[in-house]
Amino acid sequence: MILLDDFFWRAVFAGIGVALVAGPLGCFIVWRRMSYLGDTMAHSALLGVAVGAFLDVNLILGVFAVAIAVALLLFLFQRQKQLANDAVLGTLSHASLAMGVLAISLMSWIQIDLMAYLFGDILAVDLYDLYWIYGGGFLIMLILFLLWRPLLALTFDNELALAEGVPVFKIELIFMLLIAAVIALSMKIIGILLVTSLLIIPVSAARRFSRSPEQMALGGSLIGVISVVIGLFTSMQFDTPSGPSIVIAAVLFFFAANIFALKKNQ
Repeated sequence: MILLDDFFWRAVFAGIGVALVAGPLGCFIVWRRMSYLGDTMAHSALLGVAVGAFLDVNLILGVFAVAIAVALLLFLFQRQKQLANDAVLGTLSHASLAMGVLAISLMSWIQIDLMAYLFGDILAVDLYDLYWIYGGGFLIMLILFLLWRPLLALTFDNELALAEGVPVFKIELIFMLLIAAVIALSMKIIGILLVTSLLIIPVSAARRFSRSPEQMALGGSLIGVISVVIGLFTSMQFDTPSGPSIVIAAVLFFFAANIFALKKNQ
């Protein structure tokens, strides 16, 4: 019988919960070529950790609050169109990461394991974290399900979506907030510097075998779940860091999918 009191199985369930949510959301990041946006939102998470620790609130709430602020700043700069998107993303990404490191270093009265947040510490997940992951994951999936068709329309034909009356600003803002929520839920599992990989790599591998958006979303979730399980068992067997082990497992699926697709097309 699998007991949640066992730290390893808590880690497995936590990773599975995040992977299930990351699949459908990651599809839109890949389709819209927004991986750099994901990195920017992820880097801001460290500043959120510092804010949460300083205010003595749940760190997930701190990360989500800072991510919302970054999302609003991105919208403000994008609407002004005075700077290129990559310049804005790069500036916010590095600025928030640097501010997070500086803030944590200045708070000498608080002990924060910086490496655990940068590269993940999934084996430290507790039952309280599981409640956040599955409760928040369910809410994210519900919102994404309700927005699936408008997001598809906006992703593949922006002008047609506008003509059909899709509220573009509102949909894009909600989408960015969903990314922020997933990053907040997953930072402890795979780390701030690696979290975007779980959103991008599994769905990129699934893309080679998918004939519809829904198949790609399901395939991405499945590959993400398998990558989590393989990565954790590898980490336990060879005493390697769990977050990077999960990423490497997903990367192997990505290369295998592309090699198989190339051979099939020959």
